[in-house]
Amino acid sequence: MEWIFTEAQLPDTARDFWAHFSSPRVFTLNGQMGAGKTTFIKALCAAKGVEDATASPTFAIINQYEYHNGQNQAHTIYHLDLYRLRDEDEAIAAGIEDTLYQPDAVCFIEWPGIVTRLLPPDSVHLQLEVLPDQRRRLSVL
Repeated sequence: MEWIFTEAQLPDTARDFWAHFSSPRVFTLNGQMGAGKTTFIKALCAAKGVEDATASPTFAIINQYEYHNGQNQAHTIYHLDLYRLRDEDEAIAAGIEDTLYQPDAVCFIEWPGIVTRLLPPDSVHLQLEVLPDQRRRLSVL
């Protein structure tokens, strides 16, 4: 499964993504620096109705956002950026495991390489690539 989109098409792509992945789970997001990983996650949060300001958690490591479903139940999206962490032990000390196994939460992980052994077996692995003409390709691996 893959999506090819421009920045202008991000809102539609995000809605289509959620139509395919409606249940809570962990998503890893790989891609080169500047591919638009954080921008894509911001679009996914907007599509869910997150009202908080979304930003890259590069320095905070973990950002937490809330949204409400049709029954006004609160749900959580975790956005992790592990770029600055050195190893699995440092990730564990930062509380990464707590976010990976939260029931009814969605977790997006940028730069997931150091936590591969900690991921739930049903994690969805995504690749974001830069294409010509400012387009992006999001692939489910």
